[in-house]
Amino acid sequence: MDGTEIAWDDESTFDDARKHAIKVWTAGTLKQVKIKPDGATTYADLEWRDTSNVAGQWANTYGKWDPNTGTDHLWLNRAYLDAGKPLGNNEHRRRVAAHELGHALGFCHKDYGYGQYPSVMWADYGLIEGKDINGPTSNDIKAYHALWG
Repeated sequence: MDGTEIAWDDESTFDDARKHAIKVWTAGTLKQVKIKPDGATTYADLEWRDTSNVAGQWANTYGKWDPNTGTDHLWLNRAYLDAGKPLGNNEHRRRVAAHELGHALGFCHKDYGYGQYPSVMWADYGLIEGKDINGPTSNDIKAYHALWG
């Protein structure tokens, strides 16, 4: 991230999920961080990528934010998110992408709070899915403003 801007590049097949994640993290009062495509005169801060892996760290991992020196990677796991796979529809892809983009914005996993404090940043995808959370909740929005103003 450069100041309050994330320039992204896309090597993912899940364009709908990327578009959704950017939309929900820039909607309403969430305007402090600009999230825009990488241009000819800029370097990408974030690259959307795909993997298809169920081994090791990827077992039951649907997406992952991978911070790096230079360009961070936001991985979406086709082993779970492709059509015909356990989470192979736009709704699931969108949730995973919104969660992972939250990490790129600086948010860690949130405590479950026994369901009292819903968050797209919960670590357990089953809880996010069970509450039909498709983007930042009021708790996430408060955290965003605490971090970004």
